[in-house]
Amino acid sequence: MLMVDELSAPIYNLKAVVNETDLKPSTIRAWERRYGLPRPRRTTGGHRQYSRRDIDTLFWLVARQEEGMTISHAVKLWRTLNDQAGDSLPDPGQAFSVDSVKAAVAEANTEVYKLREEWIASCLSFDRAAAEQILARAFVLFPPEVVCVQLLQAGLSQIGKLWYQGDASIQQEHFASAMSMQRLDMLIAATPPPTRPERIVIASAQDDFHVFSPLLFTFLLRRRGWEVLYLGADMPAAALEEMVAQVEPHMLIVTAQQLSTATSVLEVTDALADRNIIIGYGGAVFNLMPQLRERIPAHFLGSSIDGAVTLVESLLQRRAPNPPAASDRGFIEALGQFERRRALIESHIWRIFTIEGKATEQLAAINQELAGIIAAALIFGDGNILSSDMDWIEYLAKNYKMSENEARTYLTVYVQAAEVHLDGPAKMITGWLHEGLIG
Repeated sequence: MLMVDELSAPIYNLKAVVNETDLKPSTIRAWERRYGLPRPRRTTGGHRQYSRRDIDTLFWLVARQEEGMTISHAVKLWRTLNDQAGDSLPDPGQAFSVDSVKAAVAEANTEVYKLREEWIASCLSFDRAAAEQILARAFVLFPPEVVCVQLLQAGLSQIGKLWYQGDASIQQEHFASAMSMQRLDMLIAATPPPTRPERIVIASAQDDFHVFSPLLFTFLLRRRGWEVLYLGADMPAAALEEMVAQVEPHMLIVTAQQLSTATSVLEVTDALADRNIIIGYGGAVFNLMPQLRERIPAHFLGSSIDGAVTLVESLLQRRAPNPPAASDRGFIEALGQFERRRALIESHIWRIFTIEGKATEQLAAINQELAGIIAAALIFGDGNILSSDMDWIEYLAKNYKMSENEARTYLTVYVQAAEVHLDGPAKMITGWLHEGLIG
C-alpha cells in the first residue's frame, strides 16, 4: 500500500500517464489548463511530472464522465469532495457519494434537455445555422457519446413522435435526420484506428431503411476501439452471408425497426446458422414486441444503445454461442397459401371500394403493410402479433389520413375478403384478423 508521501511524489512523465489512463496527451493538458486538474510539477527543464494521486484523479474524472457527467461537473464534484476529505481522496471507484453524483448528473441532464429542446426547435424551423451552433455548444460541454445519444437520438425520437401525432411534417423529420446523419458521418471519420482485435459488421435488415440507430451504434463501438464495418440499409440475408464469408468478422449485428423487417433478421440467422460467428440484433420492434425475441436464435442486445455496447463487449469476451433455434418455426404451410391467395384478397377489396365509390388512393400501400404484418405473424407463429398494443383504426387514421369510419370500413372489408379466399391451414388468419383488427 502506498503511503501519503508516495502518493504525492512526482515520479511519472506524461508518456507513462498516457499509457496507464488511455487518455490523449492533448486531453490531459487541456484539463490541466482549463480546470487545474491534474496538478503536475515541472522539472527544471519544464517537463511535467505526475504523482500517483494525479493518475488516480484522472481515473476518477473519466469514471464520472462514463456516468454521464461533463468534465466541468466532474471537476466541480471532485473539488467539493476533496475539500470535505481534506485532500485525501479515497479510491477513484468509490470516491463519491450517491447523492452527490445524482445531483451532478441531474444538473447535467437538465442542460442536455435544454440543448435538445433548442435543437428540436431549430430543426422544426429549418434553421440549420442555429441547430449547428447548438450542437457545437453541446460537444464542448459533453462527451460525444452523450451528445449523440441524449441529444441527437432522443431529439430525433421526439420529432418522430411529433410527426406521428401530425404535429410535424415529413420534411421537418427528414431535415433533422439528414443533419444528424451528417454529424455522425463526421464523428465516425474522426475516430482513431481500432485497438481491439475483433471485427464487427453492422447492417439494417432487408427492406429496413432506418439507418440512424445502426450508424450511431457503429460510432459508439468504434469509440471503444473495435473495427466496425457498417453496411447501411436494406441488406438481404444472401448479401450478408456473402460478406461474412469474405471478411470473417467475429460478430454480425442486424437491426430492424418494423415488424415486417424483423422477419429478415430471422432469415439472416437461418442463413448463418452453420457459421462460427456471434450474431446480435436489436431495434424498436423488439422493444415493442418482446415475444419476438424468443423466436430469433441470436443475442438480443437490449432496449438501450448504451447497454448494447456493454453487452457486445461481454459477448465477444466470452465468445458466446448463439441461442438455439425455436422448435416451432411458424405456420409455413399457412404462409404459403396466404401468399398465393393474397392477390385475390386485395382484388376483392379493390372491387368493393370501387363499386361503393370509396377512395382507393391508399389501398396499395395499406394492403402491402397489412400483408407484411400477417406474414410476420405466420413466420413467427404468433397470431397475437396482429393485435400487440396496436389500435388499428387509430393507426390507419393517423398514418394514412383516413377518418375513423374509413379505417373501420377498410378493416371490415379486408376480413370479409379473407373469409372468402382463405381456407385450409390459412383459415386461422381470419380468426386472427377478427380478434386483432376489428375486435
